[in-house]
Amino acid sequence: MENRDPSKIKTFRDLLIWQKAMIFVTKVYKATMKYPRSETMGLISQLRRASVSVPSNIAEGFGRHAQRDFARFMHFAMGSLFEVQTQLEISHNLNMLPDAEYNELIEDSKEMERMMSSFIRTLK
Repeated sequence: MENRDPSKIKTFRDLLIWQKAMIFVTKVYKATMKYPRSETMGLISQLRRASVSVPSNIAEGFGRHAQRDFARFMHFAMGSLFEVQTQLEISHNLNMLPDAEYNELIEDSKEMERMMSSFIRTLK
């Protein structure tokens, strides 16, 4: 995992929040594999796109090399994370996502939300 020394962060891959977001995407993809086929163009597509957007925006922001731009892309990542949280709740309400899986994904997303909020504050 990430070395906590900022001087050791050479690429976006060294960021703990990016690493957690990548693990989260994998969990979302695995969870949506169990959804009804009728949701392929609905919740499955929406959840996957929004979850992929989280680490993608973190990586893109890192590549901007300006803290102000990086903070803007972190806000985009946060917005995508909120989309995922909403779609997970919809999935759970429609009984497509079992309680245990829903709880795990929501807890993971809340942890990332806290980390992103903290990280954004350091960029400002």
